[in-house]
Amino acid sequence: NPTTVINYQLAVDNYATLKVYNVVGKEVATLVNGYERAGNHQVTFNGTQLSSGMYFYKLQSGNNIEVKKLTLVK
Repeated sequence: NPTTVINYQLAVDNYATLKVYNVVGKEVATLVNGYERAGNHQVTFNGTQLSSGMYFYKLQSGNNIEVKKLTLVK
């Protein structure tokens, strides 16, 4: 099953983006792109059209940026 749920938390209401990148830095998916309320959120990532391997996802909200690793195994 190539899907996973990504949980994230925002401290304040703000414009947010959550994007997935491959290991060479190419953007492969945009999961969130818009104004989000403060609090806990979750989004489902479906990697059906991607190959197995290592990916990174980047959450950016205001001046805050967080990057985490994601391993996709099919």
